[in-house]
Order: sequence, then C-alpha cells, then structure tokens
Amino acid sequence: MLPNTRDFPPLTPFAASVVEGKRRLPLSDTENLMVGAFGGTLECAVQMPLITLKICQQSKKPFPTTIGGWFRGVTAAAAPLGPITAVQVAVNGAIERVVTGGDRDPTDPERVGVAMAAGAVSSVLYSPVDLVVIQQQKLGLDSPGATISAIVKEHGASGMMRGFWSCVVREAIYTAGYLGLAPIAKDYLTGNVEYFKSNDLAASIVGSSIGGTVAAVLTHPVDTSKTCAQSDIAGVKYPNARTALGMVYKDGGIGALYGGGLARTARLCGAFFIINNIREAAIDWKTARAEA
Repeated sequence: MLPNTRDFPPLTPFAASVVEGKRRLPLSDTENLMVGAFGGTLECAVQMPLITLKICQQSKKPFPTTIGGWFRGVTAAAAPLGPITAVQVAVNGAIERVVTGGDRDPTDPERVGVAMAAGAVSSVLYSPVDLVVIQQQKLGLDSPGATISAIVKEHGASGMMRGFWSCVVREAIYTAGYLGLAPIAKDYLTGNVEYFKSNDLAASIVGSSIGGTVAAVLTHPVDTSKTCAQSDIAGVKYPNARTALGMVYKDGGIGALYGGGLARTARLCGAFFIINNIREAAIDWKTARAEA
C-alpha cells in the first residue's frame, strides 16, 4: 500500500513523487538537462518583448518602433539560455545529492538553499549572455558574434564579465524562485486549499506567480544596477554595478530602482510557469510510458 501523498515533500526534478496514489518516476540527469534546455529556450523566445521592454526602461533607451526591434537580440538571449537553465537544473541536482546523501528527499529550506547555489554557479555563463544582449541592442549590431568581437576589441576579454557579481545575486534568488518557491507554493495550494486540489493548472499559475513576484521584487534593484553597468560598459557614468545601485537611487529614488519592474515580474512569472510545466509534463510522460 502506498503512503499518503502528504508524507512526501513537494516534487523536485530529482526525486520521485506520489501523486493521486501513484508514484511518479524521476527524470534522469540527462532528461533534466533536456527539459531545462528546452524550457529555458522557449520561455526566452516567447517573452523577448518583455526583456526588451525591461532593458529599455532600465537603461532609458527609446522603445523599438518595429516588431523586429522588440525581438532584437533574441538569438543572443534564447540560444544560450537553454544551456544555462539546463546547467541550473543539473547543478541543483548534484548539490542536492551531496546535501541529502542521495538517500532522502530535501527539506523545503534545503531545496531553496540548493537552488540558490545552483543559480550562483550559472552566473558564470549568464552574466556574459546578458552583457551581449544589452550591448547588441545598444550598438544595433546584427549578431551576437559581432557584438562579442566589438566588446573584446574595445574592453578586452575581462570586459565580458562586467556586472558578474550582481548577476550572481540575481540568479541565486531567481533559481531559488523557480526550483524552490514556485513548486513549494503550488504543492501547498494543492494540498491545503480545496479549490486547487482539483485545479492543478490554476495552482501552477498561482504558484508560479508567487515565486516569480517574490523573486522579481527581491532582485530587481540588483538587476537594474547590473543593466546600467553593462549598458555603460566603458564605465563612463557607472564604474561598477554597486556604484550604479547608489547612483540610480540617488537620482530617482526607489521607483528608479524598480524601473521595468512590471515587465520583469511578468517575464519571471511566465518563465516559472513554462519551465515547471514542461518539467511536470516530462515526468508525467515518462511515468505513463513505464506503466503502459
């Protein structure tokens, strides 16, 4: 006889769950990499206009006047984001196994902490990607390769890591949101609120919105300072992201630190929903095939 579902913690991509009396199969590391890569690429491609809106509002650039302008830099943003999301999920699993010893499920605080560590590691890849997207839009170049060449030519290889530490903070909290808080919130809703017990999609939307909103509110000032510093790569106005944080606040107050906040909050909520539902669908598909 299977245990009650409440005896198990919320679903993670690296541990089996029991749903509606049936044990769901966990995804392998390879499968998690594939899910993360597909989910990360899809959500970025679909939501590129929100990314462009945020960048324009934060760096005070004029809004694009064409559809193509709203999607400028989508290749630079979406192509690497798949591998970055895959790395976040894979590193999350590796650290999780170290924390739990591989013989128990992590507690909710452990899930959040592990996800934060995975996000911080992913910044090694993500920070240069953000820089290229911002500079490609600013310079109006047609390709990521041309943008990278321009950056390295003017600022050296070290210029590619401008804004790195602010990206570490942002990604640690972001990853904790979608690998930790969003699924935890969904699990709480489906386990404790009568309406959501029979409305899984609604629970997923609300859980993703909770995770995305919290992550956006906590990280947006850091993201704003990072965007300003990476837009001003020569450091003419902003020597670094930390200085940019203080200067933006001095010039415009708390409202300036949250410039583009609504666009980014909507983007994070959508990202959490897309990635987590792709992951859930993959687990359901694998479980169904095994039972067939």
